[in-house]
Amino acid sequence: MPKIPYKSPELLNEDDEDYEIVSFEDFCDKSPGSKTDLLTLNDNINYRLCYEGDKNSKLAETEGESSRCADRQTETSLNGPKGVTFKRKLSNSFAPFGRYNNAKAGKAPLFSGVIPKPRNEGESGSREHRYQRFSERRNIFQRAWEHMPGLGSGMLGVALVCALCVGAWWAVGGAVGGTWGEEHYRKLWERTHPDTIKKPLSPMPYEKFPIQQAPEYRYHDHNNLSTKNKSNATERKKTELNKKNVYPERTVEVQQDMCSKVDEIMKFDCFPQGAASEKDCVKRGCCWKSTDTPGVPYCYYPSHFDSFRFLNMTEDKHGMNVYMEKVRPSGYPGDFEIVRMDFKYLSDDALQVKIYDAEHKRFEPMQPEITIVSKPLSKKKYRVQVDGSLIGFKIIRNSDNVTIVNTQDIGGLILSDKFLQISAVLPTSHLFGLGEKRSRFMNNVNWNTFAIFNRDRAPTEGVNLYGTQPFYLAVEHDGKSHGMLLLNSNAMDVVLQPTPGITYRTTGGILNLFIFLGPSPKDVVAQYTELVGRPFMPPYWALGFHLCRFNYNTLNATRNVWKSNRDAGIPFDVQWNDIDYMHDHNDFTLDTERFAGLPEFVKELHAEGMHYMMIIDPGIGGSEKAGTYPPYDRGVEMDIFVKNSTNQILIGQVWNTGYTVFPDFTHPNSSSYWLEMMTNFHKLVPYDGAWIDMNEPSNFRDGAAVGTCGPEDLPYMPHTQDPQLRTHTLCMDAKHYAGSHFDNHNLYSLTEAVATYFSLAEIRGKRPFIITRSTFVGSGKFTGHWSGDIASDWHDMKMTVPELLSFSLFGIPMMGADICGFRGDTTPELCKRWMQLGAFYPFSRNHNSDTSKPQDPVSLGPEVVEASRAALRLRYTLLPYYYTLFWRAHVYGETVVRPLFFEAPEQNNLHDIDSQFMVGPYVMVSPILEQGATVVRAEFPGPQSWYNVLDGQFLASDKSYELTENETVSVKGGGIIPLQEPPVQGPVTTTNTRSSPLQLLVVPDRDNQAKGELYWDDGDSLNTYEEQKYSHIEFSLNNTEIRSNVQWWGYGVPSLNKISVLNQPPIKMVAINDQPCTKPCEFTYNTQSKVLQVTANLSLDKPFNVKWYQTMKPPSPTWRNRMGTKNNP
Repeated sequence: MPKIPYKSPELLNEDDEDYEIVSFEDFCDKSPGSKTDLLTLNDNINYRLCYEGDKNSKLAETEGESSRCADRQTETSLNGPKGVTFKRKLSNSFAPFGRYNNAKAGKAPLFSGVIPKPRNEGESGSREHRYQRFSERRNIFQRAWEHMPGLGSGMLGVALVCALCVGAWWAVGGAVGGTWGEEHYRKLWERTHPDTIKKPLSPMPYEKFPIQQAPEYRYHDHNNLSTKNKSNATERKKTELNKKNVYPERTVEVQQDMCSKVDEIMKFDCFPQGAASEKDCVKRGCCWKSTDTPGVPYCYYPSHFDSFRFLNMTEDKHGMNVYMEKVRPSGYPGDFEIVRMDFKYLSDDALQVKIYDAEHKRFEPMQPEITIVSKPLSKKKYRVQVDGSLIGFKIIRNSDNVTIVNTQDIGGLILSDKFLQISAVLPTSHLFGLGEKRSRFMNNVNWNTFAIFNRDRAPTEGVNLYGTQPFYLAVEHDGKSHGMLLLNSNAMDVVLQPTPGITYRTTGGILNLFIFLGPSPKDVVAQYTELVGRPFMPPYWALGFHLCRFNYNTLNATRNVWKSNRDAGIPFDVQWNDIDYMHDHNDFTLDTERFAGLPEFVKELHAEGMHYMMIIDPGIGGSEKAGTYPPYDRGVEMDIFVKNSTNQILIGQVWNTGYTVFPDFTHPNSSSYWLEMMTNFHKLVPYDGAWIDMNEPSNFRDGAAVGTCGPEDLPYMPHTQDPQLRTHTLCMDAKHYAGSHFDNHNLYSLTEAVATYFSLAEIRGKRPFIITRSTFVGSGKFTGHWSGDIASDWHDMKMTVPELLSFSLFGIPMMGADICGFRGDTTPELCKRWMQLGAFYPFSRNHNSDTSKPQDPVSLGPEVVEASRAALRLRYTLLPYYYTLFWRAHVYGETVVRPLFFEAPEQNNLHDIDSQFMVGPYVMVSPILEQGATVVRAEFPGPQSWYNVLDGQFLASDKSYELTENETVSVKGGGIIPLQEPPVQGPVTTTNTRSSPLQLLVVPDRDNQAKGELYWDDGDSLNTYEEQKYSHIEFSLNNTEIRSNVQWWGYGVPSLNKISVLNQPPIKMVAINDQPCTKPCEFTYNTQSKVLQVTANLSLDKPFNVKWYQTMKPPSPTWRNRMGTKNNP
């Protein structure tokens, strides 16, 4: 880096070899564009002069940095050496003549610019360029400027300032918008630079490699970095210059050298459209090499694909802004010419990287509503690295200097109208998330490409499914984790490769990345949901068991299934109906023949403490006679239906008898319309929640039933396995209020969920409960999800577990699958095992199709009934624990169901386990998933011990162990779990179970410590936590004493009547609140299971303690005295 910014010729020395003095006369010989570029950057260069002059002058060495260089922001010059930064003054930055506090610091120039010094003959083309300055002697204005601090206050100072302003105005053209001709430059030179200096050679543009010609006509306004990059040429000149610009051409030797440096696992595909030829590949500036390794691209990016060049960068405490300019065509139409890359430091553990067109606004999703607010930073866990000689950025974790995301010269950064691509190298191949798709929980990184685009199709491997969740969690070998979200709603591909690396390819919008630093997996999910929205708090009844079937066909059939399962003792809370309740399958209608009496049946359910859910598809019947179907008539009046390209209502077809139209939930009137329709129907049938299906949106016609779609014109088609994006959905050129369907397709379900959520809250005045098939980022704030039309087979049952885990990462904890399967006929064995698994899904519903045989528990015989009843009774017993977990998800962003490694991420052997799952931190479910099996081998993570939840027997610790069907639910040492047993006799619902006394299951760890908590409210009202209408109680175990601590008391909680403590030595005495346990208090000890059980009646509105002893001898005289003077509990 140069030692000084300027020296007169007599002071030059060998340290200044990177500078040459350039005369202004020769500067005037330059082209108008070059001169104007340099002049408009005068502020830029003055910043550099200030920075370098103060840093190296004797004044700076002896007195420290001068006051004039205080309060700056860091900036990198587009004309300066690569990576060199200087300080920009935040105020009073215009200094046309410079200002030095000491004449020895050197002569201050009128204006200065930095231009590349030409290479000498024989120098390598890749050598770093030298730089030179131009300037000359001071004049009267400079001397006046230098002595201004010495002038007195008053009119003299004012007059001088005015004179300087007039002079500066006159010097730059004489009028706002004035231009400088050759005569202006020469006259200015004659006034300020009477001497001449040696003429330099012609400068070479800044490039990493030799180029024939590079753009010179663009500059960035450094005085206002929020503005777009501007052009100092007319539009005609810009067009002419663009035609002349030639992107960097490399010699064959240079290209071969760059290609040879790329290892096979570092090969990022340069021709993803397929059918690449060597000629086309090389023409694009990429490398070609055939290989026998499956998945490895033949055409790949070189080690440096210079599609852009760095222009400038600014940074402050809130983030960084980087500008880049295109220098090489991408091979895709509509390249971005000027690119802006914004780094926003959101908090100490999260940041945003937004890459977009600096000159033209592009589509960004309107949902989820994300407010980008930077929190005060105390100790950032990351730092951002940007290198002007490389394309991209690095995100580095500060704690261990590991680069968690590296995009610098990785693959090709492609930014064009309908193809945007970014690649990154990651620190681990253990990646989770990225959906919705059917796969193992840990993603396959062996050259795996999959599409993300909402699609109505039966779940199978290798195809895009119902939702868009472009978020991943990466877990390293030591357990440190990070996450990244691409917030983009367009159809996209994700490519994973064994580098390990990831590539996002999207067909529109911008690249809006959010990176979360963790460092634990649980931290990453909490940081993610803090951004996209915490999960909604479900009503308590929604945690019960749900029963449904497509096409019960009549109310009588619905009633018979409901009654028979209740009578069999199946715990059961919610009865559902599919579209068969509708008239002609039209939303908000009732078939008054087949479902006559439905309103009365719903009221009967309510009287029994149960609830009712019904389906609402987004498609509205479009073939009814005018005036006979208000949902269509009012939609037309309010103008809320999706339009086709000719601004007519788009006509499709779904289940309706006739045609279908689709509400546009981005329209301002849509929320009022949806509320009106739901309100009117709720007056007829008082339903309790909404099942929103077919909202990808699905269309049985490809695009439209009437008319045709415009061409999609995609330069790259994602791997959707469909010939076009409009397959089984709407035309991509259909019109929403917020833009085209091309941009809004993946957002459709979320916008519908938002409208449905607020409508239900308004109608019922209670917590909404919604289950949706299609999802987008942030859907968990409003709705739960089920896995769609899965098959009734063993494979599909097994695959529900990884999907359950994935949606936990996505912030959608209310997740489940159709128990016993949807498509095809189940068997008693399959349904038994599936009920034993599905009883512990957060959303637990048995549902199947109209073409399958009935599969409610009673219909499949006594063995299924017995297994279902036992599994569901255990679920209901655990509901206080589940409900507390949902509260923690709603408030803190934690998961309800989670993978085993969440509790021990450093145990790498747990990362690939997706046939078991945790419910919270202390309960593990290890289901039997193989046909014909009666046992399952399960992994028990150490170092804690695990026990059977049913009898408290020790199972295993830090090893695999074979379990029977009565041992598949286990509890881990260290937890205190609140329980509530359902009634032994009669029907079981959450309503009557909530009135039962509470219990505690205490599971000590190896140090005889444990902890737990209970959250309790009325289970149905809105905003109980926010309005403090709840109670929160913490429990702790220390050796042989349990204590409670009331954190908040705002709602009544049932009393506590039983405490079970596992793995205890023989106990002789128990005391409660320092009093001996005597009748009605009782305790028992099981020598075989080593379980201590204390029965008492304890109120939870105040603290209590329970202590036990291995001897009958009282522990102290004080305790004996209290025994004799206080009543027994």
